[in-house]
Amino acid sequence: MLVDGGLGLDLGKAAESAREGEAAGYDGLWTAETNHDPFLPLVLGAEATERVELGTGIAVAFARSPMTLANTAYDLQAFSGGRLLLGLGSQIKAHITKRFSMPWSHPAPRMREFILAMRAIWTTWETGDKLDFRGDFYQHTLMTPFFDPGPNPHGQPKVFLAAVGQLMTEVAGEVADGMLCHGFTTESYLREVTVPAIERGLARRGRTLADGDFQLSLPAFVVTGTTDEEIARSAKGVREQIAFYGSTPAYRGVLEHHGWGDLQTELNALSKQGKWVEMGELVDDEILETFAVRGEPSEVAPQLHDRFGGVVHRISFYAPYKSAPDTWLPIIEALKSI
Repeated sequence: MLVDGGLGLDLGKAAESAREGEAAGYDGLWTAETNHDPFLPLVLGAEATERVELGTGIAVAFARSPMTLANTAYDLQAFSGGRLLLGLGSQIKAHITKRFSMPWSHPAPRMREFILAMRAIWTTWETGDKLDFRGDFYQHTLMTPFFDPGPNPHGQPKVFLAAVGQLMTEVAGEVADGMLCHGFTTESYLREVTVPAIERGLARRGRTLADGDFQLSLPAFVVTGTTDEEIARSAKGVREQIAFYGSTPAYRGVLEHHGWGDLQTELNALSKQGKWVEMGELVDDEILETFAVRGEPSEVAPQLHDRFGGVVHRISFYAPYKSAPDTWLPIIEALKSI
């Protein structure tokens, strides 16, 4: 199981953060597209490291065109020596239309076409064949030598797709190289809902998970600390984060899978009143331990492996609370040795 970490968006600290992440033993370092560009730190991270893979988790696909993203990813793939993991997500309609002022419709079919268009562009650059992609949402039919960067010595970047619903999960299986699971995922939901949807997508291109060339990445909730007080504090942070996600209608299916659909209604009502602490208090121990592993650092790796070994290929630690950086070092080492 590969173990991933985060790469901050502060350009002044990105290089040092990447060096520290590689030294700590992480296999991949990921940025997020929030209040800064997710690609620029990867340039600095690539220059500062030699081994670790570098990914966007996620970059908003629909804020861009397939052509602009194809260029950015292609250059980063070359500069990093083939270490780019291009993680894409759809975002939601309000952000795409009101923040980015871009079109929104049929997100799963649109994403499928977006990735296929991007791959068609890369193939044209690699082979010199005429660019002739014609879809329902994107058309790319012009590529002259002046704008063609030519073959990439490291090949096409790997594409990871973030998905929650089954339609987008199937798209990930069909056209991507891996899938970025949402943190609001349980072992049962992963095995009984997510994996079958991935398999349906893979089947459309004659593949299965058993072939070993599709990676499933999961940010797993972890409650840990070296004292009872630290564990209690971390549990509070995780309860509140679970409650926040649980209040969102888009994630109701995960709760319904466990028979907790009514909790989503209650959490949603409290969220509209801004009662964030009270929301966290509704996440009892049964719910907490369904979503998160809990224990001292020495107990975390075996629990993660028991839950997700054989299904998840890449794992990261979802810890919405303050913790010392060296808390995670023995967990990383233990996971990589299992």
